[in-house]
Amino acid sequence: MNARILSDLTVPLTALIALEAKFSHLPAPNVDFCPVYPDRLRLSLHDDLGAFEAWREALNIDPTAVVHRVQGGGGTRVLKVHGRFAGADIELVGFTPVPALEPVAAGSGAVS
Repeated sequence: MNARILSDLTVPLTALIALEAKFSHLPAPNVDFCPVYPDRLRLSLHDDLGAFEAWREALNIDPTAVVHRVQGGGGTRVLKVHGRFAGADIELVGFTPVPALEPVAAGSGAVS
């Protein structure tokens, strides 16, 4: 494979500029693009699934397409979905801690 050059990333760079112009009011995501997937722009949001949802709605991505996973030994919830915007494949990812369950005290009336 030949080494890519910066101009090979025109699609995600152009999409990023268009996102800023249209959605500058939304929470700022981490932004990634790489030469391995030259048409992909990855937006990741941490510790705020509300921000993930705001971006998903703004990009008009079907909520049923969102994939939910848990990583980090069950400590981190991950939501991931792909959509299209300005010619780019948008990979939207949200990370948030999984809340710890509080132990149920004996005799508390909890049903097991």
